[in-house]
Amino acid sequence: MLPRKPRATKRRGRHPDKALTDAFCRSVAAAGRYSDGHGLYLQVDPSGARRWVQRLMVRGRSRSLGLGSYRLVSLAEARATALANRKLAREGGDPTIAGRRRSAGVPTFEEAAVKVVDIYSGAWRKGSKTASQWRASLRDYVFPHLGATSVDHVTTADVMAALEPIWTRKHVTARKVHQRVSTVMRWAIAQGYRADNPAGDAITAALPRRPAPVEHRRALPHHEVAAAMAAVRASDAWTGTKLAFELLVLTATRSGEVRLARWREVDLAGRVWTIPASRMKAKREHRVPLSDRAAEVLGEAEALRPAPAPDEPVFTSIRGRLIDGAAISRLVSELGIPAVPHGFRSSFRDWASERTDHPREVVEAALAHTVRNQTEAAYARSDLFERRRRLMDDWTRYLAETPGQVRRCGGRAAAASPGPGAEAASRAAAAGSPGRDEADRRGRVTGAAAPRGPGLKRPGRSHGRLGPVPPAPSREDCRASVARLCRKPPGV
Repeated sequence: MLPRKPRATKRRGRHPDKALTDAFCRSVAAAGRYSDGHGLYLQVDPSGARRWVQRLMVRGRSRSLGLGSYRLVSLAEARATALANRKLAREGGDPTIAGRRRSAGVPTFEEAAVKVVDIYSGAWRKGSKTASQWRASLRDYVFPHLGATSVDHVTTADVMAALEPIWTRKHVTARKVHQRVSTVMRWAIAQGYRADNPAGDAITAALPRRPAPVEHRRALPHHEVAAAMAAVRASDAWTGTKLAFELLVLTATRSGEVRLARWREVDLAGRVWTIPASRMKAKREHRVPLSDRAAEVLGEAEALRPAPAPDEPVFTSIRGRLIDGAAISRLVSELGIPAVPHGFRSSFRDWASERTDHPREVVEAALAHTVRNQTEAAYARSDLFERRRRLMDDWTRYLAETPGQVRRCGGRAAAASPGPGAEAASRAAAAGSPGRDEADRRGRVTGAAAPRGPGLKRPGRSHGRLGPVPPAPSREDCRASVARLCRKPPGV
């Protein structure tokens, strides 16, 4: 009977850790495999050649990695590489793939940033400026410091050198740049080019804290919005830009949603404008109820159409092209109106809270805000369209009845004649007008506002009254344009 082969058993005691020395590695002559720890071995061939080999588990499978010859890779370098491979395998990565990518060439930070922007562009909202803002901020503040550095050689000190000059001077910009650098470095980790993020929490801890005050976008009090609209109508700007601004205010939508509107989205017969999900911030389709005046604005825009095509933009420039992204903002700024286009959504929100009894849910739905509570959002699936229609009709009525005037604020034209609300106010004054509290109480019911203050001003500029406003197109002409558009055959 043959003798039984002794069963191999696992080595007892502590696992080896840094068991080898440089002197031993230089002098060992017997062929074999000598363990140093962390799966690192010095393989000695019968010919006397020495090389480093690492054994480790990669995604549940045993792998053997060659780390190089002993004459080219020192003991300290082999230990560092073996430890990095072990960490990467523990996180679910594959050191063999990372090694092949390193041998193929590690991209520079600038090349990696370009790839990251291309990857994220598909997820950003169509027509947004996010991609251009990413490129501009990285080009201006990061590429001069580490654009030519390969991503595996970027250190925390390099990131600090890019952020420190702007951290206190442009804190908001610096925070965005920090987040973008961190995103690029996370991409490099996922690609196997490095194992750590040099733009991590250590940067925030090392730089001084600067709690910047929250600065909201400039907005007008709601009782001055009607005067601002009158100033825009009276200006000598291109009609398409003025109509786009008026629709923005009447519908409380974002400037990008108005600027990129297409005729195929508009149903004037049903008084509804359907914005596709691709242009919405919340990535959900949004139906906008159109008041009578909003429909008239679209009727006036229809008269400017160069050719009746369904995919044609609603608002075009004087050359018949899509209006510039800053056209509405530029118009408001040139007229000296102390607000930005997005601020008129805030004016609408203040009016709805202060002067109406419409529920908060209806107002938030009109602004296309998402419900942050996930449980509540799972049940609140209605878009409250008919209730929003009544809200937008009240808003349009309030703007038509609010009196006021706009003074010169350094722009081209900034005057407005008093509206029908002003005539009613003067007649009431002649008959003995009620007190302010009574006027406010009535305003909550009818949508009218108390007489406004001195108008829109910008500090540091002269203010002078202008002449009367030229007459606007009659309501009958606008309604005729709307009727013509409604009679168009389907698909046009």
